[in-house]
Amino acid sequence: MDYIRHLRSMVGHEKVLMVVAGALVFNEKNQLLLQLRTDSEGWGVPGGFMELEESVQETARREVFEETGLTLNDMELFGIYSGPHKHKVFGNGDKAAIVEICFSCRSYEGKLVKQNEESLNNRFFDLDDLPDDIFQDHLQVIKDVKNKRVSPVVG
Repeated sequence: MDYIRHLRSMVGHEKVLMVVAGALVFNEKNQLLLQLRTDSEGWGVPGGFMELEESVQETARREVFEETGLTLNDMELFGIYSGPHKHKVFGNGDKAAIVEICFSCRSYEGKLVKQNEESLNNRFFDLDDLPDDIFQDHLQVIKDVKNKRVSPVVG
């Protein structure tokens, strides 16, 4: 049983603290990988919820692989985002206070998967030509990338 399902079986829809991790993946042209998500139909940073027994680095690597087919090599901490602006109510009524940990990665292996059950599309974009329909939860981290914020960002 996955951690979130197990936790929700005990607390129902009550607000819980949840950790998510993902990665800003850049190719050799300094283009940013974005995922067109199946849940929101918006473009965002690949990543997802941490499971028990994982480190945040393992979470980021697992989630990026599941969503894009890429295996990440060296990663650096880009930023940690938390606070009331990261509180969320999911479509099913579950409430969460999110702690988002984002890495950056320029070294990866594998073939980019264009589409799967979590991704409608995966594509690299020039930083000055990002799509308009960015997933709301990822606006700040993408803004910080575009504004060349010095990492690690704490927001």
